[in-house]
Amino acid sequence: MTAGTRGDYRAYARLVLETMPEESRIGLTLGFVRTFGIPDIAHVLAATGRMTNEPRGRAKATGVAMFTLIGLGLDSAEGRRVVEGLRRVHDRPGITPELMHYVLACFTVCPLRFIDTHGSRPVTEAERDAAYTFHLALANALGLPDPTGDGADDGDGDRAGGLAAVEGWMRDYETRHFAPTEAGRALWAATSKGLLAARLPAPLAPLAPAVAASLLDQPLRTALTVRRPPAPIRALVTIALRARARSRQRGEGAGSVGG
Repeated sequence: MTAGTRGDYRAYARLVLETMPEESRIGLTLGFVRTFGIPDIAHVLAATGRMTNEPRGRAKATGVAMFTLIGLGLDSAEGRRVVEGLRRVHDRPGITPELMHYVLACFTVCPLRFIDTHGSRPVTEAERDAAYTFHLALANALGLPDPTGDGADDGDGDRAGGLAAVEGWMRDYETRHFAPTEAGRALWAATSKGLLAARLPAPLAPLAPAVAASLLDQPLRTALTVRRPPAPIRALVTIALRARARSRQRGEGAGSVGG
C-alpha cells in the first residue's frame, strides 16, 4: 500500500478537518497522552524537557503535522516535508519501529474512539476504512513494518483485519507494556493542567486535571497513577460533552434543512 494522496482517504480528512474538528483534536491529544503509559516512550518525551515545560507547544507541533498530512496528503510537497521531519525526529537510539507504530496507532484510533463516544454521531464504516487507508499510507511512508500482519490485500481487493486489527494489536501491546514511571507521571501532570484545559469546553477548563482524568480508561489511569475522579466530576463531564454533541446535531440538522 503506497497511496498517499488525500483522495485515497477523503472521508477521513473530511471527518477530522471539517465535520468534527474539535472532537478530533481532543481525541488526538488523548492519543498523545496514551503514549505516556509506555515507559520507553515516556522516558524519551521527558528527556527532551519540551513536553514537561511546553506541553502545548509540543502537542501543537504534533497536531499540525498530523492534520497537514491528512489535509494535504502524504505525497504533496508539504506532506513529504512533514514525513521527512518525522523520520529525523524519531531517528534516535531507543525509538524502535514497534514504538513508532504504537504512537501512530494511538493517533489513528483515539480520535475515532472519542468521536464514537462523544461526537454528534458515530464514525461511519467508510470513514473508518479511510482512516485505515491513511494509517497504512503513513506507516509505509515512515518505513514501518505492519506488526498486525493484516496490511496486505486478502486477494479480493480488501485488506484483512483493517482498523480492528490495529486496535487489537494496540490493546495487546498496552497489556504487555503499560507501567507506571516517574516520567509518565510528570508528563501527565504537565499535560492535564495546561494542554487539555485548552482543548476542553470553556465551563470544564478550570477543572482540567479532574476532567482529563475522567476521559482516561482504567488501564491508562493505572499506568499514570491517576485516581478515578469523583462521581460528580464524571457526571459533569458526561453532561457537558453530551450537551455539545446535541448542539452540534441541531446545527447539522438546521444546516441540512437550510441547504
